[in-house]
Amino acid sequence: QVQLVESGGGLVQPGGSLRLSCAASGSIFSWDVLGWYRQAPGKQREFIAGLISDITTKYADSVKGRFTISRDAAEKKAYLKMNNLRPEDTAVYYCRLAHRGSVYWGRGTQVTVYS
Repeated sequence: QVQLVESGGGLVQPGGSLRLSCAASGSIFSWDVLGWYRQAPGKQREFIAGLISDITTKYADSVKGRFTISRDAAEKKAYLKMNNLRPEDTAVYYCRLAHRGSVYWGRGTQVTVYS
């Protein structure tokens, strides 16, 4: 079974940057649908960024132009580069992978943006 573990979260100042990592374990034969989601306290989990069939990217309007999704198949890692962070970006960020008919979620990593 595939397992995902996020890392790289922390406390940052507005305007700062972070790169989140998602390390995968188990056998990854394809990366058909990779996504990053976030959930703020008291709010529903929302889609942030996606990578489909390793070539097509999609971003939520709230992060478009600021966040970048990528992956390194050899290292079995996915990334979310976040620039120009805002207090509204404060949330737990989750990695999601659809693989061979199953959906896997990471445990999440906390990102806090404060002034």
